[in-house]
Amino acid sequence: MTAGTGANGTAGTSGGSAPGGDPDPLAANLHWWDSTVPVHVASDFYDVEGWLADQRGPRAHEAAVLGDVTGLDLVHLQCHFGKDTLSWARVGAQVTGLDFSTPAIEAARHLAVRAGLSDVSDFVCAPLSAAVNVLGADSFDVVYVSLGALCWLPSIDEWADQVAGLLRPGGRLFLHEVHPVSASLSDDDLTMVYPYFEEAAAVVDAQAGTYADVSATEALPGDPTYTWNHGMGEIVGAVVSHGLRIDRLDEHDWTSFQRYPWLVQHGEEEFVTPADRLRIPLSFTLVATKA
Repeated sequence: MTAGTGANGTAGTSGGSAPGGDPDPLAANLHWWDSTVPVHVASDFYDVEGWLADQRGPRAHEAAVLGDVTGLDLVHLQCHFGKDTLSWARVGAQVTGLDFSTPAIEAARHLAVRAGLSDVSDFVCAPLSAAVNVLGADSFDVVYVSLGALCWLPSIDEWADQVAGLLRPGGRLFLHEVHPVSASLSDDDLTMVYPYFEEAAAVVDAQAGTYADVSATEALPGDPTYTWNHGMGEIVGAVVSHGLRIDRLDEHDWTSFQRYPWLVQHGEEEFVTPADRLRIPLSFTLVATKA
């Protein structure tokens, strides 16, 4: 959802509160996400051709935390065009991707065929609010949510309700997400400029290109997008209130994309704060189990 490499992208890098009476922020977001699909599939940021050639699996950190998924039913919420979803299929999971964008789901199905993973994957177009109704209650061993997803949702409680409904007893939520502190800060001087807590009014961003290709201004609408931050306590509280037990919660001083221009790449997957700057929480990992 900050730009993310997983599900539905990123909080804005400029803006303010949504004006009262906005007709439909979620419809505006859907229009923007529909437009991003061909740009993202072709972008160096997602490197689809390299991913296909190298047969890459999930990110090392995520695989280490979640462990062996062989034979498990895994659903990826807000899957965009499915690259992260299919990475879990490569290590043995039976995967389902859900996204509200029809072009994204079509691209995901096409990518599954190209990757030779169509027999172990399914992609469904539906809003997150309908996930349980569309996919079925108690249907999955793992609910997977990746960077940049939660900021596109106005209610973290409604999200947690869907997560709990999808999981079988003993099933796990795996969430690796942008830290809400990082999402509340400006891009340059680390001044808090966006709400830390969930607010009814969205943050409005007049997108210039997309996080995957800032130069792609002609291919994308100039309309604003709408995002919401959710505080750490709100996220944990929502998960617990819907019957999940927190197994681990790790705050990281690294993230998987260049959230700030001064972050330094460390290895293939991590961007870290240089030694001469104050460390702040950039991402976090939460794992929870349904009783």
